[in-house]
Amino acid sequence: MLEQSTRSERGSMTGEEARRAVREGRLSCQTSSLAPGYVQGNLVVLPQDIAGDFLRFCQRNPKPCPIIGMTEPGDPHIPDLGVDLDLRTDLPGYRVWRDGELVEEPGDLLSHWRDDLVGFVIGCSFSFEEALLADGLEVRNVAEGVNVSMFRTSIPCAPAGPFAGPVVVTMRPFSPADAIRAIQITSRFPSVHGAPIHIGQPEQIGIRDLSKPDYGDPVAIRDGELPVFWACGVTPQAVIAAARPPFAITHAPGAMLVTDLKNSRLSIL
Repeated sequence: MLEQSTRSERGSMTGEEARRAVREGRLSCQTSSLAPGYVQGNLVVLPQDIAGDFLRFCQRNPKPCPIIGMTEPGDPHIPDLGVDLDLRTDLPGYRVWRDGELVEEPGDLLSHWRDDLVGFVIGCSFSFEEALLADGLEVRNVAEGVNVSMFRTSIPCAPAGPFAGPVVVTMRPFSPADAIRAIQITSRFPSVHGAPIHIGQPEQIGIRDLSKPDYGDPVAIRDGELPVFWACGVTPQAVIAAARPPFAITHAPGAMLVTDLKNSRLSIL
């Protein structure tokens, strides 16, 4: 967890300061509300021989998998997202997968990185949370200080090569009036999932119990509120489990890469 000094600073950090805190071992928690104003991203790392198929998968599924950065094979850096950014050390948590099975959750990738690996950074809904908060909406996971609730759905992704599987969603509850406003606000941010893909009636998209998320933490849903569901960048993890590639790396859910891009640059309006 965060040291106390870092905990008090997380709301005023820049993207570079957040990455430095991670790299130095001072920050090891979920990143919602960390470094306000800076774009956050999900991570997928795959061998070069299947990276092209994954790129096509993302292109066919832009709601859950909007790519905001991609590396050259073997290169862990993406200067366009941060001059000092290093995918091997700059996320608070990683997951290593073999044949679709989660086998390790290391604190860095220094011993796992290979010359044939290609990294993809995918837009994250934590980026649009800032816009919701700025408009006066309560974002429940931020208010409760927990990770956002994430669920596997019955909605299939469009397949590409070996990659296929269910769409994963994040859920945030709102009153009906606030849900309308949340739709209007998030529709301005297509590169970080954009507008919701479903509202209310979770059973219609294969979710049985909102108190038991597949990833992240449960949050309170008050009387009269609607669950609002956005496509989520954890979708590749469900797809990796289904496709069973020999080797893959992802971020730990909620533990994102904080970049130097500003959220304001992602708005289309």
